[in-house]
Amino acid sequence: MSDDTQIHPAIQLVQLQRLYQVSKIIHSALDQQEALGLIVREAVGLVGATSGSVVLINPTNKLLEIQAAHGLPTSSSQFKLCVGEGITGWVAQQGKPALVSDVRVDDRYIQIHDHTRSELAVPLEVNGSILGVINVDSDQLNAFSEIDLSLLSELASQAANVMRNAFLYERSRIRANLFESLLTVGQAINSAVDLDDALSSIAREACNLMSARTSALQLLDESSDRLTLVASHGAGEAYLNKPDVIVSDSFLGSVVHRKKPLQIENIQTSNTYQQQNMAREEGLIALLSVPLVFQANAIGTLNIYKKNSYVFSNDEIQITMALAELSAIAIEKARLLERIVESEELLRQNEKLSALGLLAGEVAHEIRNPLTVLKMLHHSLGLEFPANDPRAEDVRIMGEKMDHLNTIVEQVLTFARNAEPQLEPTDINKLIDDLRILVRRKTAQQNVELDTRLAKDLPMVKADGSQLSQVFLNLTLNALEAMPKGGNLTIETRVIHLSKASGGPTHVRIQFSDNGCGMDTESRKRAFTSLLNTGKPGGTGLGLAIVGRIIESHSGRIKIKPTGTGTTFSILMPVAE
Repeated sequence: MSDDTQIHPAIQLVQLQRLYQVSKIIHSALDQQEALGLIVREAVGLVGATSGSVVLINPTNKLLEIQAAHGLPTSSSQFKLCVGEGITGWVAQQGKPALVSDVRVDDRYIQIHDHTRSELAVPLEVNGSILGVINVDSDQLNAFSEIDLSLLSELASQAANVMRNAFLYERSRIRANLFESLLTVGQAINSAVDLDDALSSIAREACNLMSARTSALQLLDESSDRLTLVASHGAGEAYLNKPDVIVSDSFLGSVVHRKKPLQIENIQTSNTYQQQNMAREEGLIALLSVPLVFQANAIGTLNIYKKNSYVFSNDEIQITMALAELSAIAIEKARLLERIVESEELLRQNEKLSALGLLAGEVAHEIRNPLTVLKMLHHSLGLEFPANDPRAEDVRIMGEKMDHLNTIVEQVLTFARNAEPQLEPTDINKLIDDLRILVRRKTAQQNVELDTRLAKDLPMVKADGSQLSQVFLNLTLNALEAMPKGGNLTIETRVIHLSKASGGPTHVRIQFSDNGCGMDTESRKRAFTSLLNTGKPGGTGLGLAIVGRIIESHSGRIKIKPTGTGTTFSILMPVAE
């Protein structure tokens, strides 16, 4: 076929008629992948090739990637070339066609398939820009003629316009579907009033919206130095159990700092991503991470994972950013509602505790008076009996019980007085050091390891030192009671920045974490409100109620949360001005 004079005019007419029919067929296709498939099939048939492909330039990595193929093995879709590499790359770089009668003698040729003997490649060009290459090959030498080159060039000209229209249509369709889905997602997310429900809804809807393998939400903790996983959808055990992300030295941390989206085409091979083993175990490959921004402050990240190597388009990134913006608003709304509910509950508890305090004071005074008389009479009677007399034991027990009643009365009165703390700059770390010395004997006896993790340069807090010492001692003794057979108690202090406008630390957080028997949900709810009702042998039940009252009087906050088998008490105290 290399000699054009051998081609009969009738054959040329048939080829031109077929080109006309092919043009009509491919112009009827609007779906992007359908159009590419039609183009490559008709190209192969038009010039009598063995196989062919449509190779496009990826706008992100600038590599030539096979987007549609005919007569080639499935594995060929993974083959990529740099522009300028191979015959196809040369055509893309030069913008000129290539007709190679024998690929074995062409230095540009890169062998992909053993059967290829000759190759014909023409550029796909729109408005002066090279989009890619139509490539056909044959298992015969000298398989293509100059007329074949002209036919394929004309087909490429038609195909380029078809592809442009198909791309525009596909982009418009995807954007319309994404925006329609985003509207539905926004309504679903913002209908959630509970924070946990809102987080779960965001993760679920993000996964569905982006057709992702896994989606995850990570929020900045109170210290703003790490990202903690708070919700996910489609994640396995390996992902759920991965450690918190340190903001200062991680890819996701840079998303927070820059407040801009970032993506990785393959996290399993990228050194930028630190959890490669987890990614392989979970089958996660492509990652898009966008910041959650509320009032110009980044509060976390929304992470989208694909199961294949993937480059997210600008439209997909913009949609995910819009979703992240809606999510940040939903999260802050849920947080605000939680604070409102907590404030209302705190007001109710304050009213209840004030009434109980007055009642407890009156009852304690009424009990104290006759109790004082009983103790005086008991001592004045001089009830002394021989050691072998059973009444001696009765007298001893009577005295102990009256002392016990007196102790309970004193505790009730202490609770009822609600003494105002004497606030002054106080060194929390020093109080904890003193506490460690105070309880070292008891922790050693119970085989409990006390681990103190005290932040350096911790600012002073506004506090009454003696009252805070009472709080710390009470929490420590509670932890020891929960670990009768030994365990670990960790006391940690940390600087907290709750407001960036302040320009410095606003609070100090103190955490007491044990691995003891833990507390059930009802006990945690009633921990700071119960008075005389207690399940502890020998206890009065006032310990945590007094702790809660002291922290409240210091304008602080205290929370209880379960940690594995144990319990963590977290205290937040304002720093001294």
